[in-house]
Amino acid sequence: MKRPLRIAPSILSADFSNLGPEVRSVVADGADWIHLDIMDGHFVPNITFGPAVVKSLRKYTDAIFDCHLMIEPADPFIPAFAEAGCDYITVHEEAGPHLHRSLQNIRNLGKKAGVALNPATPVSMIEHVIDDLDLILIMTVNPGFGGQKFIPATLEKIRQANALIGDRPIELEVDGGIAPDTVGAVTEAGANALVAGSAIFGRAENGSYAPSIKALRDASK
Repeated sequence: MKRPLRIAPSILSADFSNLGPEVRSVVADGADWIHLDIMDGHFVPNITFGPAVVKSLRKYTDAIFDCHLMIEPADPFIPAFAEAGCDYITVHEEAGPHLHRSLQNIRNLGKKAGVALNPATPVSMIEHVIDDLDLILIMTVNPGFGGQKFIPATLEKIRQANALIGDRPIELEVDGGIAPDTVGAVTEAGANALVAGSAIFGRAENGSYAPSIKALRDASK
């Protein structure tokens, strides 16, 4: 099944002193989703923001909020992020012992459920929850920081995840080192949702993000 291409700028690379207008601008310039990197300083070595910030951003756009929980445990915080206005809520397979329960909790709140896999985690770990998923996120860097270099070995994982999805209506997302020079390989492998931080927010031209978003679309296969 051919899935639509989604460009999901990560606001981790945006101007935090001007976050609301940044979100509004990047959507106006062609972004499909807004990717929200939630980090706790425990599961990953960084701290970002929580549901209060997400809720404050919701008034700036109707675009899909793609919430990536890099927190452990995630379950106690899922309701707060759902209430804050997230549309997709993605938890890490590695972050808790009861993945199926976490995904059920997300869906029971009326949200789309996603699972993220770190570079060293095999796709086989999610075979038994595939029918409870709306999104699979393949990390193409180790999570925790923006601006890292793409790990080429993750391309085979993207292919494996794409095969596992088959004709199911599941988004296949990639996050880490996504730029015009890596987009072609990941989309050819089957990814359709592209998380990009510094490749978008770090490359504004005359105050516009449209050229960097277009560059990602043009590089896709």
